[in-house]
Amino acid sequence: MTFNKRFALNSDLLQEEEGQEVISVITDSDFEDDEKRVYPESLPILPLRNTVMYPGVVFPVTVGRDKSIKLIKDAYKKNRIIGVVAQKDQETEDPQDTDIYTTGTLAHIIKMFKMPDGNTTVIIQGKRKFDIQELTQTDPYLKAKVSYIQEDKTDESEETLALIDNIRDIASRIVEISPNIPTEANFALKNINSPKFLVNFISSNLNVSVDDKQDILETAVFIDRAKLVYTHLDKELQMLELKNKIQTKVKVDLDQQQKEYFLQQQIRAIQEELGHESPDKEIESLRARGRKKKWGDQVAKAFNKELDRLLRMNPATPDYSVSLNYAEVLLELPWNEFSKDSFDLVKAKEILDADHFGLEEVKERILEFLAVLKLKGNMKSPILCLFGPPGVGKTSLGKSIARAMGREYVRMSLGGLHDESELRGHRKTYIGAMPGRIVQSLKKAGTSNPVFVLDEIDKIGSDFRGDPSSALLEILDPEQNNAFHDNYVDLDYDLSNILFIATANRMDTVQPALRDRMEIIDISGYTVEEKIGIAKQHLVPKQRKEHGLKAQQFKISDKNLERVIDHYTRESGVRTLDKRLAALCRYQAKELVYGNSPKPSLTNQTIAQVLNKYKMEKDLHEDPDIAGVVTGLAWTAVGGDILFVESSLTRGKGKLTLTGQLGEVMKESAITASTWLKAHAEQYKIDTVIFDQYDLHIHFPAGAVPKDGPSAGITILTSLTSLITQRKVKSNLAMTGEITLRGKVLPVGGIKEKILAAKRAGIKEIIMSSSNRKDVEDIKAEYITDLHIHYVDKMSEVLDLALLKSKVKNPLHFELK
Repeated sequence: MTFNKRFALNSDLLQEEEGQEVISVITDSDFEDDEKRVYPESLPILPLRNTVMYPGVVFPVTVGRDKSIKLIKDAYKKNRIIGVVAQKDQETEDPQDTDIYTTGTLAHIIKMFKMPDGNTTVIIQGKRKFDIQELTQTDPYLKAKVSYIQEDKTDESEETLALIDNIRDIASRIVEISPNIPTEANFALKNINSPKFLVNFISSNLNVSVDDKQDILETAVFIDRAKLVYTHLDKELQMLELKNKIQTKVKVDLDQQQKEYFLQQQIRAIQEELGHESPDKEIESLRARGRKKKWGDQVAKAFNKELDRLLRMNPATPDYSVSLNYAEVLLELPWNEFSKDSFDLVKAKEILDADHFGLEEVKERILEFLAVLKLKGNMKSPILCLFGPPGVGKTSLGKSIARAMGREYVRMSLGGLHDESELRGHRKTYIGAMPGRIVQSLKKAGTSNPVFVLDEIDKIGSDFRGDPSSALLEILDPEQNNAFHDNYVDLDYDLSNILFIATANRMDTVQPALRDRMEIIDISGYTVEEKIGIAKQHLVPKQRKEHGLKAQQFKISDKNLERVIDHYTRESGVRTLDKRLAALCRYQAKELVYGNSPKPSLTNQTIAQVLNKYKMEKDLHEDPDIAGVVTGLAWTAVGGDILFVESSLTRGKGKLTLTGQLGEVMKESAITASTWLKAHAEQYKIDTVIFDQYDLHIHFPAGAVPKDGPSAGITILTSLTSLITQRKVKSNLAMTGEITLRGKVLPVGGIKEKILAAKRAGIKEIIMSSSNRKDVEDIKAEYITDLHIHYVDKMSEVLDLALLKSKVKNPLHFELK
C-alpha cells in the first residue's frame, strides 16, 4: 500500500497540502445517492497514467498534456463532470481509443489551481462507474458516449462482514510494519465505515500494477471485488514480513568497520532464503571445474588469482560481476582440447566429391594436408584463401572440409567489419566488455582445432575505430598465431592448430601483407558443362527434397538444363541457377496439388512459361560493319563478360577523349595505345597529320558501369588502328591483353572467366598473351574444343591477326591541311 505522509481531517474531507492525497469520508447512503443522480450520457474523457480512479475516492491529478488541460478548463467552466479512464501504456503521449481501458469512473472536479511549474492540478472525486460505448470526439480532447454501471448492494452476511474486517486488519498491519507508511493512515482506515468505500480506498492505494487495479474496478460483484483486494493485500503483507525476517537475520550493531560485513551477510541471507548458493560456494564450484581443465600453468595461475580476488570482494560491487564473468570465460574456452582428425584419405575424398563438383585444386590441397599430418603427427595448419566469383561454393566448401577432416566448423563473416575490437575483444575493465569474435567462436566450437571460415575477407573496412585487416595479420600468420592475444582474455591462446579458410571475390582490396600470409587458391567460374554436372548431382536433388517432390515427379534433361543456364542465368557460379530450379519445382508442386497431373519431365514450353520473367538477353558478339569497333574481354566480380570498344574521328586539334566511366589504369592504356600508334604510323601507312588535325574519341558502351584495368590495352589499340586505316576487324574475334610502349603484349588475369564469356557470346577466336598459355591449359580441353586461341608476344602480331587486308567500301576521306 502507498499512503502519503500527512493527512488533515475535516468533517467532509480529509485534505492534504499541495502534492498530497485527498481522501473524502463516504457513507453507503452517499453511494446510493450517486446511483440515483442523473448524469450526462456523453462525457469528456481524461486518460490517467499509472493509476485507476475508484468511486468515492478523492485525489489530486496534475495534468500537463495540452488536450488534458483544455478538457479540465472546459469542464471546470461547465458542470465539472468528467470521465476518468486508465491508459494501457504510460509512455503513450496521445492516447486513442485502443490505448485506454473502456471501463472508467465518472468524477467531479472539486478544485483546480495552477502550479508554479506551469502544470495544472485538479482535485477530483470519483462518483460512479461507466462503460465507454463509443468515442464521439478525438479533438481537442477525447469525448465518449457512456453507459453507467449499476453497482450491486452490499449484503451484510457474516462472510462479507468477516472479509471486510480481515481487509481492515491486514491494511492496519501493513501500515504498522511498513517503514514508508505514516501511522496516521491507521486513523483514516478506522474512520471509514462504508465497506464499499473501504475497498475502493484501499484499492486505490494498493502497490500493484495498473492492469491489476483495472481488474478490481471491472469486477462487478462486491464480494468478488473484496476478495481480489484481500488477495493483493495478503501478498503485500507476506512480502513485508519476509523482508523484515531477512533484515532480522542479519541485524547487528553497526559501525563503520562492520558495514561491509553486514551487506555481505544480508546478500547471503537473501540467497539462502531463495535456495541459491552463497558466493563462496559458487567460487569453490568454479575452482573445482578449473582443476579438470587441460590448460597450462600460466592460465591456471591467472584463473586462481581471479578467484582469490573474488573472495575478497563484496558481491554487490560492479567489479564482482566483471571478475566472475572473466573467470567463467576462461573456464568455457577449450584450452588444449582438440577433436580427433580423420586420416582416411579415401573417405575424405569421397565426402569432398559428394559435396562439391569440380574444385580439384582445393580438394587436392586438403588431402595433401591430411597426408602430411598423418605422417608427421603434428604440423601448422595452412592458411587458405579461396578466391573467385560469387556462387561457386567457396563458403560451403569450408563446411565440407570440416566434415571430411572430422573437425568442428566455425564461420565468421567479415563483410562490413570496421572495428578492430570485434576481433581482439575489449579490455575487461570496460563495462559490457566481451572477448573478440575469434575467441567467442572457439568457445562455441568447443575445440581448439576447428575449420574456421573467414567469409568475405575482401570486404573488411577501416575507420577511426581501427583497421581489422591489420589485426588479421597476427591471426593468420603461422609464426605468430600460436600466441594470439585477446584483449579481454589477456592471455596467449594458440591458434596454430586451426585450419583457417578465407573467402574473397576480389584480391585487389585485400591488404598486400595479408595476401602474403595466405595460400591463394583461384576458384574460377564454371563452364556450362560443369554447371550441368552440379545441377544434376546437387541442385536438382536438393530442390526436389525441399519442395517435397519425388524423383519420378520432377525430371529435367541435360538439354533443358543447358537452356535454363543459357537463357535465364548470367553468372560464374550456380546461385541463380539454384533459384531458377526452385521456381520450376514450385510450379511442379503447385500443378500436382491442383491435380493437373503434370508431366514429370519438363518441356521447353513449361520452362519458358515459368521462367519467362527471368529471361536474359545474351551478350552476343556483333560483327562490326564499320571500322573502329572491336570486341574485348573483361573480368567482373560475377564472372567474365565481353566488352565493345568504339572509336571515332572528328575534326579538331588532336585531342583524345575517353568516355564510359573509365578508371585511371584504363585511361593510361588508351594513352599508351595512341602513343604507340603515332610512333608506328609509317609502318601502317598512316598520315601523322591526322593526329594533329582530328580529335580521337574512344567510347566503352554501358556507361553506367565503372570499368578499369589494363587488359583492354590491345583492344583499344586495335580499335584505333582499324578506325584510322579503315580496315575492319575479323568476325567472331575477341581479345585481351596489356600493352607497353615497346609494343609488347603482357599477360592479364581472369582468363578462365573471359574464355567462358567469349564462348557464351559465340566468339570463335581469341587473341591473348603467350604468357597466359598456362592459364588456358588449366581448363579441361573438352570445354574449349570449338575455340581457336592465338598466342602473341607483340602488338604487331595482334594487328596482323585482327585486321582484314581490305578496307571498308566507303572509307573515310581525310581532308588534311
